[in-house]
Amino acid sequence: MELVRISTAGSVDDGKSTLIGRLLFDNNALTKEQEELVAKKTAEKGWEDPDLSVITDGLVAEREQGITIDVANIYFSTDTHKFIIADSPGHVEYTRNMVTGASMAETSIILIDARKGLLEQSYRHFYISHLLRLKRVIFAVNKMDLVNYDQDRFLEIAVEIQRMVQGLNADVPYTVVPVSSLKGDNVVKQSENMTWYQGKTLNGLLHETQPDVSGTKPLRFDVQHVTHSQENGFVDYRGYSGRVISGTVSVGDTLRVLPSNKESVVTEIRRYTETKDQATSGDSVSISFEDEIDISRGAVLVHPDQAPEPQQSVSATVVWMDEKNANVGSKWLMKAGSREFPVKLQTILQSVDPTNQNAAENKDVIALNDITEVEIRLSQPGYFDTYESNKKNGIFILIDPQSNNTVAVGFIK
Repeated sequence: MELVRISTAGSVDDGKSTLIGRLLFDNNALTKEQEELVAKKTAEKGWEDPDLSVITDGLVAEREQGITIDVANIYFSTDTHKFIIADSPGHVEYTRNMVTGASMAETSIILIDARKGLLEQSYRHFYISHLLRLKRVIFAVNKMDLVNYDQDRFLEIAVEIQRMVQGLNADVPYTVVPVSSLKGDNVVKQSENMTWYQGKTLNGLLHETQPDVSGTKPLRFDVQHVTHSQENGFVDYRGYSGRVISGTVSVGDTLRVLPSNKESVVTEIRRYTETKDQATSGDSVSISFEDEIDISRGAVLVHPDQAPEPQQSVSATVVWMDEKNANVGSKWLMKAGSREFPVKLQTILQSVDPTNQNAAENKDVIALNDITEVEIRLSQPGYFDTYESNKKNGIFILIDPQSNNTVAVGFIK
């Protein structure tokens, strides 16, 4: 079964939780306990339509306030697909949660209230989806029932969306679909109230297969552990364990070890007791070499003709996630895969305004939820790709060495 990772985002009260509940409800993916909870809450409120938001708004504080305040992961399956949905909060002050929810997704669903059109958070959420280079974005124009399923209103919002995408010069594929999560129109079942819409339902769009190109990227293998065994069947066995971040490695390939630049031929690829001829993106394996080379945790294995240049500093866009501000000269630990080393904020270039790309602001500090372009000085050579060319080797987090808090996520430019 194909696994699809989805993030949902929108402004407050756009109906994200109800939409997710509708997806599960109409796909017959609710447990008996969830069905009983929906029936109970619907009866308590005296509603005609089922209160599907209770499926995801599991925290007591959320139910009392009627909002979602944290990222909730929802799992469900259909006959052909497995889905993981990250339901992110809608408030501006929870932008960091939206980044967390979207970081592992391939598809973003951005909800827009048909009565309100695009709001600040709509721009912010699309910018983050663009920044994360998600495979596609689906704009769900929700609450169409509250505008009498008006086609003209839908088209007005579609034009707003087109202008926003063009303003960012974004190349992410996107689709706009009119829905009513409360009534169920165009979520799983085709709407009888909007016969003017001839496109796929939201559920149909989510079931479209998206190509995986990570295996065609340059080989990047992060060494996480060195195994030296003298056990039966593994006498004098030495292997370098880790995950293939991107690309493909095969037995017989010549690989270069960074940062030492030593090269050797792959003699074995092993997954537990199974030997493999090849490993590709996402595989966790142990690699053995023809020669004895000094390799330790944090080393990167690459094909010699695809080796990235060493970098002493990097330009990046960071999303700030800590309540403590950052200043020029601030020091952190940078973590990318198994690599971890000290870095320093060298320059704050500009803070991005997602609602107006021509209004970038020069600032002396980076504050919570800011999206900022920076220069970071590295304490040792870094071997990165740009996030645009190779997402899995172009992303990092920054850690406060004193509190051990993750303070930012960054994307190499």
